[in-house]
Amino acid sequence: METPEEHIERLRASTFSIGRERNPLAPMLDQAVKYLSAELYAKDVHFLMELIQNAEDNEYLEGVDPSLEFVLTSRDITNTGAPATLLVFNNEKGFSAENINSICAVGNSTKKGNRKRGYIGEKGIGFKSVFLISAQPYIFSNGYQIRFNENPCPHCELGYIVPEWVHENPSLSDIKQIYGSNCELPNTTLILPLKPDKVKAVKHQLSSIHPEVLLFLSKIKRLSAREHNEDPRLNTVSAIAITKETNFVTRKNIDAESYTLHLSAEEKSDEFAKECSYYLWKQKFPVRQENRIDRRMEVEDWVITLAFPNGERLLRGMKCSPGIYAFLPTEMFLPVHSSPFEKLNIVRESIKSKLAEEDIVPKYDDILEFLGVVPVSSDCTGMGNIPLIKYVDVYGSVSLSTINESAQRHDKTLCLSHAVEVTVLSVNDYAVLCGNQVSSDRKFVIAYAHFLYHSFLQSVSIRQGKLLLYVMKMPLVDSYGDVIKARKVVLVPATESKWVQLIGSNPWRERQLR
Repeated sequence: METPEEHIERLRASTFSIGRERNPLAPMLDQAVKYLSAELYAKDVHFLMELIQNAEDNEYLEGVDPSLEFVLTSRDITNTGAPATLLVFNNEKGFSAENINSICAVGNSTKKGNRKRGYIGEKGIGFKSVFLISAQPYIFSNGYQIRFNENPCPHCELGYIVPEWVHENPSLSDIKQIYGSNCELPNTTLILPLKPDKVKAVKHQLSSIHPEVLLFLSKIKRLSAREHNEDPRLNTVSAIAITKETNFVTRKNIDAESYTLHLSAEEKSDEFAKECSYYLWKQKFPVRQENRIDRRMEVEDWVITLAFPNGERLLRGMKCSPGIYAFLPTEMFLPVHSSPFEKLNIVRESIKSKLAEEDIVPKYDDILEFLGVVPVSSDCTGMGNIPLIKYVDVYGSVSLSTINESAQRHDKTLCLSHAVEVTVLSVNDYAVLCGNQVSSDRKFVIAYAHFLYHSFLQSVSIRQGKLLLYVMKMPLVDSYGDVIKARKVVLVPATESKWVQLIGSNPWRERQLR
């Protein structure tokens, strides 16, 4: 039987042959990895989510609680001159020969054909995202001790996919000293000597991991990040250990499944662990034949999961955590920054134009800027251009006008229907006044929701208790564009979710009208 080292030598020999024959795959491979780097130019550490998803897709022995651990050290255990090294520990079954073959190529993922089991990989390119932060990533797993190099191999002029056996630097004893001498090493360890310009970004991302990342993962039960230095005073990463526990007592309703999940986050800077329970709603929707594509023909249904926190959310390291996931947080994929590659900017502009046509409430300043929504200046000129004046013409049509427009146009005369009293209102009083005046126009409802959200986000006198009161009384826009005023506390999906196409009718309608 072929040993792991013999297997690697055979792969190297076949790669050398490809390079010598100048197989068309060689330039295509370089372009593929360069395109990956270009696609993720705005997210230096997108690799972190890729590694989390890879760990979720891995196979685990029965009785093992799947865990993923990130440990950062300033020790140069690889002897590559790196200023810091990131080690990733995963207690999966470990790499097989087929797995090794997959990451030594492009377009050959072991997850292909397994979409029914929830895998999302297609081209074996997920692991290669680590080249964004490491020029020489190492893999120690199931007897394999290999590394890759982004620089072209002198024997075949190919980079990224040529495996090299590691005889020393690092040794298993070096790795154990960092992981814990008294602890048994997990089956798989990735060693990533960091590029000098990526150390700060990696530290920031490790300190910003939010507990909610585990909500929509079915396998990973524990995720931790910490820093290991001989002098603890040099540690700058905010250590965290996140665990989750599921209450398996489920309830079924309209073909859906609901259950409770508990998250706890323990940080060394805190005396106690923070805990929060989440109510999850999971429902399968069949994929219609007209919506299927060739690459995913085996997918028969999609699962949509919604999570609602019961109590204060476990926000950590960031103002707001991403709230929408498609296996990975969708926040990572909105191209808010322009690209040096013109072809990518064409795609960016098309996304921007489609979003601008939708009735949405952007949450983050960078998204508002991406959509061309700029802050209003505090001077009178800026306020004068906002359509604040609502009037009814002689035909009974309701319109909006700006102060400047009303003053400049002589064909339009505005008359007050009654005396106007000007007074100073607090943000809370203004919120109550607007809430009482919100009409059946869905645009006004969305604008009111936008006002409440940003007033609370900017801490402008609206506290959480008051905000909940306003939200409870606020009308909602259902999937069909109708404004619902009188209602129980029932959340309905917005138009953008395309639920109407999935389920055909509104199962909540009867409950809303009671």
